[in-house]
Amino acid sequence: MIPRLQMTAVHKAFGATHALRGVSFSVGPGEVHALIGENGAGKSTLMKILSGAHPPDAGSLTLEGQPFEPENPLHARRSGIAMIYQELNLAPHLSVEENLLLGDEPARLGWIDRPRRRALARAALAELHHETIPLDAPVHTLTIAEKQLVEIARALLGQPKVIIMDEPTSSLTQVDAENLFAVIARLKARGVSVIYISHFLEECQRVCDRYTVLRDGESVATGAMADARLADLIRHMVGRELTDIYPRTPHTPGAPVLELKNFAGETKPRSVSLTLRAGEILGLAGLVGTGRTETLRALFGLDRVAGGTVLVRGHDRTDSTPTARLADGIGLLSENRKEEGLMLNRSLADNLTITRFGPVARAGFINARRQRATTAGWLEKLDVKARDPGQAIGELSGGNQQKIALARLLHHDAQIYLLDEPTRGIDVGSKAQIYRLIGELAAQGRAVIFVSSYLPELLGVCDTLGVMCRGTLTALKPVADWDEHSVMAAAVGAERGG
Repeated sequence: MIPRLQMTAVHKAFGATHALRGVSFSVGPGEVHALIGENGAGKSTLMKILSGAHPPDAGSLTLEGQPFEPENPLHARRSGIAMIYQELNLAPHLSVEENLLLGDEPARLGWIDRPRRRALARAALAELHHETIPLDAPVHTLTIAEKQLVEIARALLGQPKVIIMDEPTSSLTQVDAENLFAVIARLKARGVSVIYISHFLEECQRVCDRYTVLRDGESVATGAMADARLADLIRHMVGRELTDIYPRTPHTPGAPVLELKNFAGETKPRSVSLTLRAGEILGLAGLVGTGRTETLRALFGLDRVAGGTVLVRGHDRTDSTPTARLADGIGLLSENRKEEGLMLNRSLADNLTITRFGPVARAGFINARRQRATTAGWLEKLDVKARDPGQAIGELSGGNQQKIALARLLHHDAQIYLLDEPTRGIDVGSKAQIYRLIGELAAQGRAVIFVSSYLPELLGVCDTLGVMCRGTLTALKPVADWDEHSVMAAAVGAERGG
Protein backbone atom coordinates (compact mmCIF):
# COMPACT_ATOMS: atom_id res chain seq x y z
CA MET A 1 0.00 0.00 0.00
CA ILE A 2 1.41 3.39 -1.05
CA PRO A 3 1.28 5.79 1.94
CA ARG A 4 -0.97 8.79 1.66
CA LEU A 5 1.17 10.49 4.29
CA GLN A 6 4.84 9.82 5.02
CA MET A 7 6.90 11.48 7.76
CA THR A 8 10.60 10.56 7.67
CA ALA A 9 13.33 11.12 10.31
CA VAL A 10 11.52 14.07 11.93
CA HIS A 11 13.39 15.98 14.64
CA LYS A 12 12.10 18.74 16.91
CA ALA A 13 13.70 20.41 19.93
CA PHE A 14 12.47 23.13 22.27
CA GLY A 15 15.61 24.60 23.76
CA ALA A 16 17.49 21.75 25.46
CA THR A 17 14.43 19.47 25.33
CA HIS A 18 14.43 17.04 22.38
CA ALA A 19 10.76 16.27 21.78
CA LEU A 20 11.34 14.19 18.62
CA ARG A 21 14.48 12.24 17.71
CA GLY A 22 14.20 11.04 14.13
CA VAL A 23 10.61 9.77 14.14
CA SER A 24 9.25 8.10 10.99
CA PHE A 25 5.54 7.49 10.51
CA SER A 26 3.16 6.71 7.65
CA VAL A 27 -0.55 6.15 7.04
CA GLY A 28 -2.30 4.84 3.94
CA PRO A 29 -5.66 5.67 2.30
CA GLY A 30 -8.60 4.27 4.27
CA GLU A 31 -6.31 3.26 7.13
CA VAL A 32 -6.84 3.96 10.84
CA HIS A 33 -3.40 4.17 12.43
CA ALA A 34 -2.93 4.32 16.20
CA LEU A 35 -0.19 6.61 17.52
CA ILE A 36 0.53 5.41 21.06
CA GLY A 37 2.83 6.60 23.82
CA GLU A 38 3.08 7.99 27.32
CA ASN A 39 2.53 11.66 28.11
CA GLY A 40 5.50 13.59 26.80
CA ALA A 41 6.52 10.85 24.35
CA GLY A 42 6.19 13.27 21.40
CA LYS A 43 2.82 12.31 19.89
CA SER A 44 1.24 15.77 20.03
CA THR A 45 4.46 17.45 18.83
CA LEU A 46 4.60 15.15 15.80
CA MET A 47 0.99 15.91 14.94
CA LYS A 48 1.47 19.66 15.45
CA ILE A 49 4.23 19.49 12.83
CA LEU A 50 1.87 17.68 10.46
CA SER A 51 -0.94 20.18 11.09
CA GLY A 52 1.30 23.23 10.56
CA ALA A 53 1.48 24.44 14.15
CA HIS A 54 5.26 23.76 14.43
CA PRO A 55 7.96 23.52 11.75
CA PRO A 56 10.28 20.47 12.00
CA ASP A 57 13.97 21.04 12.74
CA ALA A 58 14.88 18.21 10.37
CA GLY A 59 13.20 15.48 8.37
CA SER A 60 10.69 15.42 5.52
CA LEU A 61 6.96 15.04 4.88
CA THR A 62 5.11 13.86 1.78
CA LEU A 63 1.35 13.98 1.11
CA GLU A 64 -0.08 11.97 -1.79
CA GLY A 65 3.52 11.33 -2.89
CA GLN A 66 4.42 15.03 -3.12
CA PRO A 67 6.68 17.02 -0.75
CA PHE A 68 4.56 18.67 1.94
CA GLU A 69 5.68 21.62 4.04
CA PRO A 70 2.68 23.05 5.91
CA GLU A 71 3.19 26.78 6.47
CA ASN A 72 0.51 27.11 9.15
CA PRO A 73 -2.64 25.30 10.39
CA LEU A 74 -4.85 26.95 7.74
CA HIS A 75 -2.52 25.82 4.96
CA ALA A 76 -2.53 22.28 6.37
CA ARG A 77 -6.31 22.27 6.65
CA ARG A 78 -6.75 23.45 3.06
CA SER A 79 -4.31 20.73 1.99
CA GLY A 80 -6.62 18.13 3.53
CA ILE A 81 -5.21 17.74 7.08
CA ALA A 82 -7.87 18.08 9.81
CA MET A 83 -6.85 18.14 13.48
CA ILE A 84 -8.86 17.40 16.60
CA TYR A 85 -6.75 18.70 19.47
CA GLN A 86 -6.69 17.08 22.91
CA GLU A 87 -6.69 20.60 24.40
CA LEU A 88 -9.85 21.98 22.81
CA ASN A 89 -9.10 24.77 20.35
CA LEU A 90 -12.41 26.64 20.15
CA ALA A 91 -13.33 30.34 20.25
CA PRO A 92 -15.33 30.46 23.52
CA HIS A 93 -17.40 33.57 22.81
CA LEU A 94 -18.44 32.59 19.29
CA SER A 95 -21.45 30.38 18.67
CA VAL A 96 -21.34 26.66 17.94
CA GLU A 97 -22.22 27.37 14.30
CA GLU A 98 -19.50 30.02 13.96
CA ASN A 99 -16.89 27.71 15.50
CA LEU A 100 -17.76 24.82 13.22
CA LEU A 101 -17.01 26.78 10.04
CA LEU A 102 -14.49 29.27 11.43
CA GLY A 103 -11.90 30.15 8.79
CA ASP A 104 -13.71 28.17 6.10
CA GLU A 105 -17.10 29.87 5.89
CA PRO A 106 -19.18 29.29 2.72
CA ALA A 107 -19.58 32.54 0.77
CA ARG A 108 -21.72 33.96 -2.00
CA LEU A 109 -20.75 37.14 -3.86
CA GLY A 110 -18.22 37.97 -1.16
CA TRP A 111 -20.68 37.57 1.73
CA ILE A 112 -21.00 34.69 4.19
CA ASP A 113 -23.77 32.34 3.03
CA ARG A 114 -25.48 31.97 6.41
CA PRO A 115 -28.17 29.43 5.36
CA ARG A 116 -25.47 27.24 3.82
CA ARG A 117 -23.28 27.60 6.92
CA ARG A 118 -26.15 26.61 9.16
CA ALA A 119 -26.99 23.56 7.02
CA LEU A 120 -23.35 22.39 7.06
CA ALA A 121 -23.09 22.88 10.84
CA ARG A 122 -26.32 20.99 11.47
CA ALA A 123 -25.21 18.12 9.21
CA ALA A 124 -21.84 17.80 10.99
CA LEU A 125 -23.50 17.50 14.41
CA ALA A 126 -26.11 15.11 13.02
CA GLU A 127 -23.35 12.73 11.91
CA LEU A 128 -22.40 12.46 15.60
CA HIS A 129 -26.09 12.10 16.62
CA HIS A 130 -26.00 15.41 18.52
CA GLU A 131 -28.43 17.60 16.59
CA THR A 132 -29.68 18.91 19.95
CA ILE A 133 -26.53 20.96 20.63
CA PRO A 134 -27.84 24.51 20.01
CA LEU A 135 -26.11 26.14 17.04
CA ASP A 136 -26.59 29.66 18.43
CA ALA A 137 -25.20 28.93 21.90
CA PRO A 138 -21.81 30.50 22.75
CA VAL A 139 -19.28 27.70 23.08
CA HIS A 140 -18.30 28.78 26.59
CA THR A 141 -21.78 27.79 27.81
CA LEU A 142 -21.31 24.14 26.72
CA THR A 143 -20.06 21.29 28.87
CA ILE A 144 -16.56 19.97 28.20
CA ALA A 145 -18.08 16.89 26.51
CA GLU A 146 -20.23 19.04 24.21
CA LYS A 147 -17.17 21.12 23.32
CA GLN A 148 -15.33 17.90 22.45
CA LEU A 149 -18.18 16.95 20.11
CA VAL A 150 -18.06 20.39 18.43
CA GLU A 151 -14.31 19.96 17.91
CA ILE A 152 -14.87 16.55 16.32
CA ALA A 153 -17.72 17.83 14.13
CA ARG A 154 -15.54 20.69 12.87
CA ALA A 155 -12.89 18.22 11.71
CA LEU A 156 -15.47 16.27 9.68
CA LEU A 157 -16.24 19.30 7.50
CA GLY A 158 -14.30 20.11 4.36
CA GLN A 159 -13.72 16.58 2.98
CA PRO A 160 -10.34 15.99 4.70
CA LYS A 161 -7.80 13.48 3.37
CA VAL A 162 -6.23 12.88 6.80
CA ILE A 163 -7.96 13.37 10.15
CA ILE A 164 -5.85 13.48 13.31
CA MET A 165 -7.85 12.54 16.40
CA ASP A 166 -5.93 13.41 19.58
CA GLU A 167 -7.73 11.80 22.54
CA PRO A 168 -11.16 12.25 20.88
CA THR A 169 -13.08 10.20 23.47
CA SER A 170 -11.36 11.57 26.60
CA SER A 171 -14.52 13.45 27.64
CA LEU A 172 -17.14 11.28 25.92
CA THR A 173 -19.40 8.68 27.44
CA GLN A 174 -19.56 5.17 26.03
CA VAL A 175 -22.61 6.00 23.90
CA ASP A 176 -20.91 9.00 22.25
CA ALA A 177 -17.71 7.02 21.80
CA GLU A 178 -19.71 4.33 19.97
CA ASN A 179 -21.16 7.01 17.68
CA LEU A 180 -17.63 8.24 16.95
CA PHE A 181 -16.42 4.72 16.14
CA ALA A 182 -19.26 4.41 13.62
CA VAL A 183 -18.16 7.72 12.05
CA ILE A 184 -14.57 6.42 11.84
CA ALA A 185 -15.81 3.31 10.03
CA ARG A 186 -17.65 5.50 7.49
CA LEU A 187 -14.57 7.69 7.00
CA LYS A 188 -12.45 4.61 6.43
CA ALA A 189 -14.92 3.31 3.85
CA ARG A 190 -14.65 6.65 2.02
CA GLY A 191 -10.85 6.30 1.88
CA VAL A 192 -10.07 8.92 4.53
CA SER A 193 -6.90 8.29 6.55
CA VAL A 194 -7.29 8.53 10.33
CA ILE A 195 -4.47 8.99 12.82
CA TYR A 196 -5.90 7.92 16.18
CA ILE A 197 -4.14 9.00 19.39
CA SER A 198 -5.57 7.57 22.58
CA HIS A 199 -4.54 6.28 25.98
CA PHE A 200 -7.52 3.89 25.86
CA LEU A 201 -5.65 0.98 24.31
CA GLU A 202 -8.79 -1.16 24.08
CA GLU A 203 -10.22 1.50 21.73
CA CYS A 204 -7.07 1.44 19.62
CA GLN A 205 -7.30 -2.34 19.30
CA ARG A 206 -10.92 -2.06 18.26
CA VAL A 207 -10.78 0.68 15.62
CA CYS A 208 -7.19 0.74 14.31
CA ASP A 209 -5.50 -1.25 11.53
CA ARG A 210 -1.89 -0.50 12.46
CA TYR A 211 0.00 1.09 15.34
CA THR A 212 3.18 3.03 16.02
CA VAL A 213 4.53 3.46 19.55
CA LEU A 214 6.60 6.50 20.55
CA ARG A 215 8.77 6.57 23.67
CA ASP A 216 10.98 9.50 24.67
CA GLY A 217 10.68 11.10 21.25
CA GLU A 218 11.56 7.98 19.27
CA SER A 219 9.46 5.42 17.38
CA VAL A 220 10.12 2.11 19.16
CA ALA A 221 7.55 -0.23 17.58
CA THR A 222 5.13 -0.45 14.67
CA GLY A 223 2.97 -3.20 13.21
CA ALA A 224 -0.46 -4.61 12.48
CA MET A 225 -2.91 -4.08 15.33
CA ALA A 226 -4.41 -7.53 14.79
CA ASP A 227 -1.07 -9.06 15.81
CA ALA A 228 -0.57 -6.87 18.91
CA ARG A 229 -1.33 -7.99 22.45
CA LEU A 230 -2.37 -5.39 25.01
CA ALA A 231 0.54 -6.34 27.29
CA ASP A 232 3.01 -5.85 24.42
CA LEU A 233 1.66 -2.38 23.61
CA ILE A 234 1.97 -1.37 27.26
CA ARG A 235 5.51 -2.74 27.47
CA HIS A 236 6.54 -0.78 24.37
CA MET A 237 4.97 2.40 25.82
CA VAL A 238 6.45 2.33 29.29
CA GLY A 239 9.59 0.29 28.66
CA ARG A 240 8.68 -2.23 31.35
CA GLU A 241 6.03 -4.78 32.26
CA LEU A 242 2.86 -3.33 33.80
CA THR A 243 1.04 -6.25 35.38
CA ASP A 244 -1.76 -4.50 37.30
CA ILE A 245 -3.71 -1.79 35.47
CA TYR A 246 -6.13 -1.25 38.40
CA PRO A 247 -4.00 -1.63 41.53
CA ARG A 248 -5.99 -1.71 44.77
CA THR A 249 -4.75 -0.62 48.19
CA PRO A 250 -6.64 -2.24 51.11
CA HIS A 251 -8.93 0.28 52.83
CA THR A 252 -12.05 0.18 54.98
CA PRO A 253 -14.76 2.88 54.85
CA GLY A 254 -15.53 4.49 58.19
CA ALA A 255 -17.86 7.21 59.49
CA PRO A 256 -19.80 9.56 57.18
CA VAL A 257 -17.94 12.76 56.27
CA LEU A 258 -20.25 14.15 53.58
CA GLU A 259 -24.00 13.78 53.11
CA LEU A 260 -26.19 15.14 50.34
CA LYS A 261 -29.97 15.12 50.84
CA ASN A 262 -32.14 15.94 47.81
CA PHE A 263 -29.29 18.15 46.60
CA ALA A 264 -30.14 20.28 43.54
CA GLY A 265 -28.47 22.94 41.42
CA GLU A 266 -30.02 25.75 39.41
CA THR A 267 -30.45 23.54 36.33
CA LYS A 268 -28.70 20.30 37.35
CA PRO A 269 -28.58 18.12 39.31
CA ARG A 270 -32.28 17.79 40.00
CA SER A 271 -31.92 15.49 43.00
CA VAL A 272 -28.89 13.77 44.51
CA SER A 273 -28.87 11.94 47.84
CA LEU A 274 -25.75 10.11 48.97
CA THR A 275 -23.52 9.44 51.96
CA LEU A 276 -19.73 9.49 51.52
CA ARG A 277 -17.66 7.86 54.25
CA ALA A 278 -14.07 8.37 55.32
CA GLY A 279 -11.86 5.94 53.42
CA GLU A 280 -14.43 5.41 50.65
CA ILE A 281 -14.10 5.84 46.87
CA LEU A 282 -17.56 6.62 45.48
CA GLY A 283 -17.92 6.69 41.70
CA LEU A 284 -20.48 8.60 39.63
CA ALA A 285 -21.32 7.31 36.14
CA GLY A 286 -23.82 8.60 33.58
CA LEU A 287 -24.24 10.00 30.09
CA VAL A 288 -23.07 13.44 29.01
CA GLY A 289 -25.35 16.15 30.42
CA THR A 290 -26.90 14.08 33.20
CA GLY A 291 -25.51 16.28 35.97
CA ARG A 292 -22.33 14.59 37.21
CA THR A 293 -20.07 17.61 36.70
CA GLU A 294 -22.80 20.01 37.82
CA THR A 295 -23.15 18.06 41.08
CA LEU A 296 -19.46 18.54 41.92
CA ARG A 297 -19.46 22.20 40.86
CA ALA A 298 -22.48 23.08 43.00
CA LEU A 299 -21.12 21.03 45.89
CA PHE A 300 -17.82 22.93 45.75
CA GLY A 301 -19.59 26.30 45.62
CA LEU A 302 -18.82 27.20 42.00
CA ASP A 303 -22.52 27.03 41.02
CA ARG A 304 -25.58 28.05 43.03
CA VAL A 305 -27.34 25.46 45.18
CA ALA A 306 -31.08 25.53 44.49
CA GLY A 307 -32.26 23.02 47.08
CA GLY A 308 -31.47 20.23 49.47
CA THR A 309 -28.93 19.91 52.26
CA VAL A 310 -25.16 19.43 52.46
CA LEU A 311 -23.70 18.06 55.70
CA VAL A 312 -19.92 18.06 56.21
CA ARG A 313 -18.95 15.91 59.21
CA GLY A 314 -22.48 16.32 60.55
CA HIS A 315 -22.58 20.14 60.22
CA ASP A 316 -24.84 21.99 57.81
CA ARG A 317 -22.68 23.49 55.02
CA THR A 318 -25.32 23.86 52.34
CA ASP A 319 -24.60 27.45 51.37
CA SER A 320 -20.88 27.83 50.82
CA THR A 321 -18.09 29.20 48.62
CA PRO A 322 -14.97 27.57 47.16
CA THR A 323 -12.87 29.32 49.81
CA ALA A 324 -15.04 27.89 52.58
CA ARG A 325 -14.99 24.44 50.99
CA LEU A 326 -11.18 24.51 50.88
CA ALA A 327 -11.21 25.51 54.55
CA ASP A 328 -13.47 22.49 55.20
CA GLY A 329 -10.81 20.27 53.64
CA ILE A 330 -12.71 19.72 50.37
CA GLY A 331 -10.79 19.94 47.09
CA LEU A 332 -12.08 19.88 43.50
CA LEU A 333 -10.24 18.67 40.41
CA SER A 334 -12.09 20.23 37.47
CA GLU A 335 -12.61 18.33 34.22
CA ASN A 336 -11.67 21.53 32.38
CA ARG A 337 -8.10 22.15 33.48
CA LYS A 338 -7.42 24.58 30.62
CA GLU A 339 -10.18 27.12 31.34
CA GLU A 340 -10.71 26.91 35.09
CA GLY A 341 -8.21 24.52 36.60
CA LEU A 342 -4.77 25.96 35.86
CA MET A 343 -2.97 29.25 35.22
CA LEU A 344 -1.25 28.25 32.00
CA ASN A 345 1.17 31.19 31.90
CA ARG A 346 2.36 30.65 35.48
CA SER A 347 4.98 28.24 36.79
CA LEU A 348 4.41 24.71 38.05
CA ALA A 349 5.35 25.92 41.53
CA ASP A 350 2.75 28.71 41.52
CA ASN A 351 0.02 26.41 40.21
CA LEU A 352 0.78 23.68 42.73
CA THR A 353 0.99 25.81 45.89
CA ILE A 354 -1.57 28.55 45.22
CA THR A 355 -4.30 27.24 47.55
CA ARG A 356 -1.91 26.62 50.46
CA PHE A 357 1.10 28.89 50.84
CA GLY A 358 1.69 28.12 54.54
CA PRO A 359 4.25 25.31 54.09
CA VAL A 360 6.26 27.36 51.55
CA ALA A 361 6.13 30.74 53.33
CA ARG A 362 8.29 32.43 55.96
CA ALA A 363 7.26 35.54 57.90
CA GLY A 364 4.26 36.04 55.63
CA PHE A 365 6.24 35.88 52.37
CA ILE A 366 6.65 33.02 49.90
CA ASN A 367 10.05 31.41 50.26
CA ALA A 368 11.09 30.61 46.71
CA ARG A 369 13.52 27.88 47.77
CA ARG A 370 10.86 26.09 49.84
CA GLN A 371 8.30 26.48 47.07
CA ARG A 372 10.66 24.96 44.49
CA ALA A 373 11.68 22.13 46.82
CA THR A 374 8.05 21.29 47.66
CA THR A 375 7.10 21.34 43.99
CA ALA A 376 10.10 19.18 43.05
CA GLY A 377 8.96 16.61 45.60
CA TRP A 378 5.51 16.33 44.02
CA LEU A 379 6.99 16.23 40.51
CA GLU A 380 9.04 13.21 41.55
CA LYS A 381 6.17 11.50 43.40
CA LEU A 382 3.78 11.79 40.45
CA ASP A 383 6.49 11.28 37.80
CA VAL A 384 5.72 14.59 36.06
CA LYS A 385 7.83 15.14 32.95
CA ALA A 386 8.96 18.75 33.31
CA ARG A 387 12.18 20.74 33.09
CA ASP A 388 12.01 22.24 36.59
CA PRO A 389 9.48 23.81 39.05
CA GLY A 390 9.88 27.20 37.36
CA GLN A 391 8.66 25.99 33.97
CA ALA A 392 5.35 27.46 32.73
CA ILE A 393 2.65 24.82 33.06
CA GLY A 394 1.30 25.66 29.61
CA GLU A 395 4.44 24.11 28.12
CA LEU A 396 3.63 20.66 29.55
CA SER A 397 1.64 17.92 27.84
CA GLY A 398 -2.03 17.66 28.81
CA GLY A 399 -1.45 14.58 30.95
CA ASN A 400 1.36 16.19 32.90
CA GLN A 401 -0.80 19.28 33.44
CA GLN A 402 -3.45 17.00 34.92
CA LYS A 403 -0.91 15.55 37.33
CA ILE A 404 -0.07 19.07 38.59
CA ALA A 405 -3.78 19.79 39.13
CA LEU A 406 -4.02 16.63 41.23
CA ALA A 407 -0.78 17.42 43.08
CA ARG A 408 -2.31 20.75 44.13
CA LEU A 409 -5.04 18.91 46.04
CA LEU A 410 -2.46 16.64 47.64
CA HIS A 411 -0.37 19.64 48.68
CA HIS A 412 -3.51 21.29 50.06
CA ASP A 413 -3.95 18.18 52.24
CA ALA A 414 -7.64 17.86 51.39
CA GLN A 415 -9.70 15.31 53.32
CA ILE A 416 -12.51 15.04 50.77
CA TYR A 417 -11.58 14.85 47.07
CA LEU A 418 -14.03 15.72 44.30
CA LEU A 419 -12.35 14.31 41.18
CA ASP A 420 -13.98 15.08 37.81
CA GLU A 421 -12.39 12.95 35.06
CA PRO A 422 -9.02 12.82 36.90
CA THR A 423 -7.34 10.54 34.33
CA ARG A 424 -8.44 12.49 31.25
CA GLY A 425 -5.54 12.60 28.82
CA ILE A 426 -3.25 10.47 31.01
CA ASP A 427 -1.35 7.46 29.67
CA VAL A 428 -1.90 3.91 30.93
CA GLY A 429 1.21 3.82 33.12
CA SER A 430 0.34 7.12 34.78
CA LYS A 431 -3.28 6.03 35.19
CA ALA A 432 -2.17 3.05 37.23
CA GLN A 433 -0.11 5.46 39.31
CA ILE A 434 -3.15 7.71 39.87
CA TYR A 435 -5.36 4.74 40.78
CA ARG A 436 -2.78 3.58 43.31
CA LEU A 437 -2.61 7.11 44.74
CA ILE A 438 -6.40 7.27 45.10
CA GLY A 439 -6.33 3.93 46.91
CA GLU A 440 -3.59 5.20 49.24
CA LEU A 441 -5.70 8.28 50.02
CA ALA A 442 -8.62 6.02 50.96
CA ALA A 443 -6.31 3.91 53.13
CA GLN A 444 -5.36 7.12 54.97
CA GLY A 445 -9.05 7.80 55.68
CA ARG A 446 -9.56 10.36 52.91
CA ALA A 447 -12.89 10.26 51.04
CA VAL A 448 -13.18 10.45 47.25
CA ILE A 449 -16.00 11.13 44.79
CA PHE A 450 -14.76 9.95 41.39
CA VAL A 451 -16.59 11.08 38.22
CA SER A 452 -15.55 9.32 35.02
CA SER A 453 -16.92 8.53 31.56
CA TYR A 454 -14.68 5.44 31.40
CA LEU A 455 -16.59 2.60 33.02
CA PRO A 456 -13.69 0.12 33.40
CA GLU A 457 -11.83 2.48 35.74
CA LEU A 458 -14.94 3.14 37.85
CA LEU A 459 -15.55 -0.60 38.18
CA GLY A 460 -11.87 -1.25 38.83
CA VAL A 461 -11.20 1.49 41.41
CA CYS A 462 -14.39 2.39 43.32
CA ASP A 463 -16.03 0.85 46.38
CA THR A 464 -19.49 2.23 45.65
CA LEU A 465 -20.98 3.33 42.34
CA GLY A 466 -23.92 5.60 41.59
CA VAL A 467 -25.47 6.35 38.19
CA MET A 468 -26.90 9.71 37.13
CA CYS A 469 -29.93 9.74 34.84
CA ARG A 470 -31.69 12.94 33.72
CA GLY A 471 -30.20 14.95 36.56
CA THR A 472 -31.08 12.47 39.30
CA LEU A 473 -28.95 9.93 41.13
CA THR A 474 -31.04 6.86 40.36
CA ALA A 475 -28.85 4.08 41.66
CA LEU A 476 -26.17 3.78 44.36
CA LYS A 477 -24.81 0.39 45.43
CA PRO A 478 -21.55 -1.55 45.98
CA VAL A 479 -19.40 -1.76 42.86
CA ALA A 480 -19.51 -5.58 43.03
CA ASP A 481 -23.22 -5.36 42.15
CA TRP A 482 -22.49 -3.59 38.85
CA ASP A 483 -21.19 -4.50 35.42
CA GLU A 484 -20.91 -2.35 32.28
CA HIS A 485 -24.29 -3.51 30.96
CA SER A 486 -26.19 -2.67 34.15
CA VAL A 487 -24.47 0.73 34.43
CA MET A 488 -25.52 1.64 30.89
CA ALA A 489 -29.06 0.39 31.51
CA ALA A 490 -29.33 2.62 34.59
CA ALA A 491 -27.81 5.57 32.69
CA VAL A 492 -30.52 5.48 30.02
CA GLY A 493 -33.32 4.87 32.52
CA ALA A 494 -33.89 1.21 31.67
CA GLU A 495 -32.99 0.06 35.17
CA ARG A 496 -33.86 1.61 38.49
CA GLY A 497 -31.44 0.80 41.29
CA GLY A 498 -31.76 1.32 45.00
